[in-house]
Amino acid sequence: MIEVRNVNKSFDDKQILHNISATFYDGKTNLIIGQSGSGKTVLMKSIVGLVTPEEGEILYDGRDIMKMNLKDRKMIRKEIGMLFQGSALFDSETVLGNVMFPLKMFSDMTLEEQLERAHFCIERVNLKGADDKFPSEISGGMQKRVAIARAIALNPKYLFCDEPNSGLDPKTSILIDELLSDITREYNITTIINTHDMNSVLGIGENIIFVNKGHNGWTGTKDDIFDSDNQALNDFVFATDLFQRVKNYVKSTRTK
Repeated sequence: MIEVRNVNKSFDDKQILHNISATFYDGKTNLIIGQSGSGKTVLMKSIVGLVTPEEGEILYDGRDIMKMNLKDRKMIRKEIGMLFQGSALFDSETVLGNVMFPLKMFSDMTLEEQLERAHFCIERVNLKGADDKFPSEISGGMQKRVAIARAIALNPKYLFCDEPNSGLDPKTSILIDELLSDITREYNITTIINTHDMNSVLGIGENIIFVNKGHNGWTGTKDDIFDSDNQALNDFVFATDLFQRVKNYVKSTRTK
């Protein structure tokens, strides 16, 4: 579990995060949503430790990363998996080489153990047989699955995903969402996903943090959204006619 307590962050004279508090749970898909410029990316970077807030606490299972020295922060980062927006695969490495990279860099495993773990992760994301392919030889969805395999290679306690469905078609996006959800539950990971994808919000949003202009805007589940009277949240989630129709349909079925 990760807890954010009363976090404030400014750049120059502009305050980005205003007394933000949130809880991200083990074994659940925790989503951070909000409009562009709302502060959600700064919030995620603060949690990971890429930026340092001026005030507040960020607790990893009770351990405050803001009070840690460099050595302790490095230890925490060994427990973190990262899934970047553009997959960030090494073009010169095969699928197997990409997944093995963190094992070579950060583990004490033997080569045989590294290969065993890498093969397990590749099979877990349904890419068996793709070991020797290069990123340029596989689809965007497959690249994303390679990135997920690499992110879980070190068996992380915490998994951060930045716009995991960016650039993917709707069908592939659903597959990636389901994979992240399955892995989160299977390994009891604290998964935090920064997303604009409303399909993800309504599909796997077990714990949703809505950031509105740098403030705590709303917290709830994908089911709670349909009953929310938070106007800013409704304007964001149900901005399109399609999602407005979804909301109307869900509400009508509940009244029958």
